[in-house]
Amino acid sequence: MYLDAAKKQEIFEKYGKSNTDTGSPESQIALFSYRISHLTEHLKLHRKDYTTERSLTKLVGKRRALLDYLKRNDIERYRNIVKELGLRK
Repeated sequence: MYLDAAKKQEIFEKYGKSNTDTGSPESQIALFSYRISHLTEHLKLHRKDYTTERSLTKLVGKRRALLDYLKRNDIERYRNIVKELGLRK
């Protein structure tokens, strides 16, 4: 599997408050971003995999909703996570 428990722990430790912080918006956005990049690479090879394409679209929507939530409630945290992940250009 492309995403094992150790990789998840690493993501949560880097972007969350601790390695067990799985609920903060920053850690969830980072996890979604990792999954989105993996699915994007998969779709480059398998163009007609429509189920994966739909899953990718749903993940992007979830990440967008979390980013909107952060932007509304704490603009500094929003700016930090966008800068760390390189989401805006």
